Amino acid sequence: MNIRKEALEHWSAEDSAELYGIRNWGNGYFDVADDGGLVVSPFPGNNAPTVNLLDVVNGIKDRGMNMPVLLRVSNILDSQIKLLHSSFRRAIKQTGYQGVYKGVFPIKVNQQQQVIEEITRFGREFHHGLEAGSKAELIAALGTLHDREACLVCNGYKDEEFIDLALYACKLGMQCIMVVEMLSELPAIIERSRVLDIKPLIGIRMKLSTRATGQWAESGGDRSVFGLNTSELIETVDLLRKEGMLDCLKLLHYHIGSQIPNIRDIRAGVLEASRVYAGLVQEGAAMGYLDLGGGLAVDYDGSHTNYHQSRNYTLDEYCVDVIDTVAETLNGYKIEHPTIITESGRATIAYYSVLLFNILDATRFEPPQVPEAVPDGVSEMTKDLLQTLKNINQKNLQECFHDAIYYRDELRILFKNGRISLRERGLAENAFWHIMVMINKGVKKLKYVPDEFEALDSALADIYYANFSVFQSLPDAWAIKQLFPIMPIHRLNERPTRNAIISDITCDCDGKIEQFVDLHDVRKTLPLHELRENEEYYLAAFLVGAYQETLGDLHNLLGDTNVVSITISQESGRFEIVKELEGDSVADVLSYVEYNPQALRDSFKRNAERAVREKLITPAERKVIMTAFEDGIRGYTYFER
Repeated sequence: MNIRKEALEHWSAEDSAELYGIRNWGNGYFDVADDGGLVVSPFPGNNAPTVNLLDVVNGIKDRGMNMPVLLRVSNILDSQIKLLHSSFRRAIKQTGYQGVYKGVFPIKVNQQQQVIEEITRFGREFHHGLEAGSKAELIAALGTLHDREACLVCNGYKDEEFIDLALYACKLGMQCIMVVEMLSELPAIIERSRVLDIKPLIGIRMKLSTRATGQWAESGGDRSVFGLNTSELIETVDLLRKEGMLDCLKLLHYHIGSQIPNIRDIRAGVLEASRVYAGLVQEGAAMGYLDLGGGLAVDYDGSHTNYHQSRNYTLDEYCVDVIDTVAETLNGYKIEHPTIITESGRATIAYYSVLLFNILDATRFEPPQVPEAVPDGVSEMTKDLLQTLKNINQKNLQECFHDAIYYRDELRILFKNGRISLRERGLAENAFWHIMVMINKGVKKLKYVPDEFEALDSALADIYYANFSVFQSLPDAWAIKQLFPIMPIHRLNERPTRNAIISDITCDCDGKIEQFVDLHDVRKTLPLHELRENEEYYLAAFLVGAYQETLGDLHNLLGDTNVVSITISQESGRFEIVKELEGDSVADVLSYVEYNPQALRDSFKRNAERAVREKLITPAERKVIMTAFEDGIRGYTYFER
């Protein structure tokens, strides 16, 4: 469908920056250059060097890798960790807080080896640690985290092997804190610590009554799945006191939700936790750490509101509110200020990864022309529908909308009952969609748009077929309707003249994206450019660093994409590819679902040889067919040009 006509020559890169809201959600890392290219810069400041993403795409292709590609910009991860710690340090200085801040990264947010290694490397100067929620994650952390001053927080259910590993980490001098999620874990921790003669560092996860708004509100509150209630908290203190181990209780932890959009909920949680912390100190626990869990939100849509895809606070405001609330609460009890820990995963890593993909084809919504004269022999209902098409004007849009839907539905019933022909039904459907197109154009001029017209844009949208799988690379967009900023990476000095939704290459009707970021609401379509013959058209999905890689599945056996990591030089402004990971081949994904690629080769070869014996193909043709099969099984699971 065509976007409202205006003079194409008056479109600029600045218009594209505003249209796609890149400066609202880009956090200063992404922008549109005057030449219409989308650029990235991991460095703060107006004069920082930038790299054109199209140059990165061309560099990747020149090296022999195809789209789609998950691009990691290593410097952005470095910048985000520095930003988090510098913001907390400013807040500590501003409020006169007497403790320190130590961040930890929850491994579950992105478990990829390169990601965890870079977090520990970039975070070493700040003693940035890790959080492990399972035995496998703990082993990954133990093999990656080499800073003894960094915290290693162990959440999740713990069996004896998990507990022993955490205790051995303590013996090695690591700050490895086991957080009690269930009261039944505590006796096991006490027993294993005595068997191994290792003094444990123990934390408690508390179920706060405070609940946050947003998509993950069920993480908090009295009926949340994880953590101890108040009576269990007291029972824990009494058991540790009885066992002479109350000095091992070092940390209070809570988590009221991921992606908390409203700062008031954050303050409320910190206030309640600070009161509980004070109570534990008064009970005689050693304490020293207050772990606020996750929740620091990412402003996916750039609206800076308390909408669940956004946040109504800045990072500096978050840090000041946290530090000030803890200090003010504990000062009233004359209790020493603890080390503050946050488990900010999403906010740390979301900006670091960009999904780059090309558009393979597009289906334009342009119904064929309706004949001027009414064909002979059509029903009165079809004549009424055609008359409605002729009568549309700016004043009767709603009336014509209702009439058109009524006539269309009645004509479908007539067709099912065999009273009109297939050709007449086709004429009626065509007339109906012409009416919808004309109404939609009129709606653009209305000051107030009735609710019933809201779905028109998406109903009339083009479909752009993208070379990726939603289920593999953007599973949250499918599963929980997470919004990710998506836009072209080039031609941004041209007006986009099509409204589209994006379909992936799976054969699934859910494999599409039809919700897009917008400053004021959720946009149902995405403005895109006309495709040009023999010219690639590239889009990018941003802020995809959190959760997407691990949650992705093998729908239609479309595997992991190629992954490329780059760094950008602050001096030269050039990018350097520092790591390449080839995406899954067809043989790889088949082996994941228990096929034996060699057995498949042998079986297909036998079928081909039988075809030779039956004279369906020649031996030379068999060679060509087997070569195609071999190329396919070794090839990328995505479309290759």
